[in-house]
Amino acid sequence: MSTVLPDPTSPPSERAVEDALRSAEAGAPLEPRQAEALLAARGPSDGEPLDRLLRLASAVRDGGLVAAGRPGVVTYSRKVFVPVTTLCRDRCHYCTFVDTPLQLARAGRAPFMTEEEVLALTRDGAALECKEALFTLGDRPEARWPEAGQWLDAHGFASTLAYVRHLAVRVREETGMLPHLNPGVMTADELADLRPVAASMGMMLETTSRDLFERRGAAHFGSPDKDPAVRLQVLEDAGAAVVPFTTGVLLGIGETPADRIESLLAIAATARSHGHVREVIVQNFRAKPRTAMRGEPDLALQEYAAALAVARLLLGPDLRVQAPPNLSDPAELVLLLRAGVDDWGGVSPLTPDHVNPERPWPHLDDLARWSAAQGFELRERLALQPEHALDAERWLDPAVRPAVAALAGADGLAVQGRRPVGLAPRRPAA
Repeated sequence: MSTVLPDPTSPPSERAVEDALRSAEAGAPLEPRQAEALLAARGPSDGEPLDRLLRLASAVRDGGLVAAGRPGVVTYSRKVFVPVTTLCRDRCHYCTFVDTPLQLARAGRAPFMTEEEVLALTRDGAALECKEALFTLGDRPEARWPEAGQWLDAHGFASTLAYVRHLAVRVREETGMLPHLNPGVMTADELADLRPVAASMGMMLETTSRDLFERRGAAHFGSPDKDPAVRLQVLEDAGAAVVPFTTGVLLGIGETPADRIESLLAIAATARSHGHVREVIVQNFRAKPRTAMRGEPDLALQEYAAALAVARLLLGPDLRVQAPPNLSDPAELVLLLRAGVDDWGGVSPLTPDHVNPERPWPHLDDLARWSAAQGFELRERLALQPEHALDAERWLDPAVRPAVAALAGADGLAVQGRRPVGLAPRRPAA
């Protein structure tokens, strides 16, 4: 008689969820299949499976905050979103950030923001006490679009990353803001070249699913920079380059529960190996109009909460788990805090979320009030986590250290109300 094996794609049984919960409640390390079972926990009311999972995640988070010397603190970064270019060589099926050269031309926009536009935006941000300049852009647009290469050549830059490097230096020197660079896939040499100009960098892993990359019609098909092996190599190279780094997962784009666990375990492994990843974004998919995935359902709230809680258990107490607050409704943030979240990520009082423009940032006073209602104090951090800021000799290039020191308090968090101050603007050559 042949043995019938369980279907790995079928939902776990209630018994499997219960067994995994009991194991976790007993303090045993989670096996991948147990973690996968916990993703199916539902029922946030007292004593139900999801409630028990949330309690476990909250306890791990709370212990980590106590050990870090900031019990009951949830953090955010006051930032300016700088969309250097919306051109990209990739074709992600859920993205509205990207434009084509024709779309830009019709809108009367250049392929890239000019230096003057970037500096004007970041000076306005500094005046509002923003301390992080988030540089977001498409991957290597010159590899797909001749218009991008022509613009760069006309302005004296060999590549998009060379231009980003130049902008980062000017922003840091002239405004005092801390550049956080998010230009997509970078090689080891490029990471090393950008390290002296940035306080931190980032790139979402999103998922380790090869199916989503290789299958026609899937979310990442036709996007060379979304090859999971390439993105995992970036995480390793960033660690070897001693770069404070942010990464994360994007949930609800067609990945399986097993993919979610594999992705989180990969992030946990690289974080343990190098110490460069101190915050992990767990982002929920939101369908957008005019995209190939416009008809796909948003990630359900309880499914999201379970994934956040499992992420907290797998990542442990020492990493910050981040949930973008604008991608959930205000009433839903309570459940996210119960799931072990302790960082809201970047929030801007000046610029929209250009990646999710349909979802405005919450007002910071509201975010503080909502956090306080759950027993948390909202504190501002910098573009890098306090552990990296406090160990600047290891994690920061000497050129960047003074700008970080000028904005950081003794605990490594931002000094509330302190405004970045740069050097005098450069004068044009005579």
